[in-house]
Amino acid sequence: MFTLVRELMEEQKMELLWEIIQFIFFSGLIVIISKNILVKTLRNLAENLNLKPKTVGDIAGIATSVPELLTISASSFNGLLGASIYNVLSSNVINFIQYDAAIMLNKNQKALKNKAIKIDIILVIITIILPICFIFVKSELQFAMVPVLILLYIGFKKINSNVHKLYLHDEDKEIEEQEAKENRWERGNKKKVAKNICVLIITGLLLFVVGDLLGDTLETLCSRFNVPEFIVGIVLGFVTSIPELITFFEAQKHHKNSQNNMLGVIEATNNLLMSNVMNLFIIQSVGITIYSLFS
Repeated sequence: MFTLVRELMEEQKMELLWEIIQFIFFSGLIVIISKNILVKTLRNLAENLNLKPKTVGDIAGIATSVPELLTISASSFNGLLGASIYNVLSSNVINFIQYDAAIMLNKNQKALKNKAIKIDIILVIITIILPICFIFVKSELQFAMVPVLILLYIGFKKINSNVHKLYLHDEDKEIEEQEAKENRWERGNKKKVAKNICVLIITGLLLFVVGDLLGDTLETLCSRFNVPEFIVGIVLGFVTSIPELITFFEAQKHHKNSQNNMLGVIEATNNLLMSNVMNLFIIQSVGITIYSLFS
């Protein structure tokens, strides 16, 4: 009898270990694909199209939020709305910590005195506080919040756009001067643009498949092995925030010769804000909608 019980416990431990290995593998695969293919392809596309650092930061923010989109969608589809909320919260907190670390290690603290950067950081802090409030909202009431989240996204983007127009005139002039002198951005290269778009489509399909497999693993961990949703969400937040860390450092390295390194800080800050805003307002709305329709 005791031997049978022991064998069953050992078998259950092995199954749990296998699910954890799958969780780590699929999460890591999403991060690797996002970092090495998705983010780089989007940056190349942005440079081919001659976009400004603010716009590049916005695009990078959207790109680096793809892992969160996949994991939150998978969690919500499998009835784990709590995990998706903790995923957003932990991702947004970790993004902010990584951003601060990148600024300090690159010694760009002076750039933070700019009013536009200060206001953006205030908006980022709000995106950290709001998910804490969602934890106390009943799941059946959250679908009613989706229109509010969408309106908040529009409002945040409007504030961000107006603030940059008001307080970043000098940086816009510097960009124009650099382009006139160096002609560093490739213009009108239709073949490269088409190639990058094809890579993005293939990458998106690949990420969708991996995200679906990750969702199945999440459901097994929570339902069969009783792993708390908040632990799953926090771990996912750590994993899915790795691409942001890479882009924060790359942005400042890319513009290290600009005046006061402002261009790199502008790009990194917009990456941070867009990533957090996407996580909270758009991706969380997607998660809530999926949960409401399929759970």
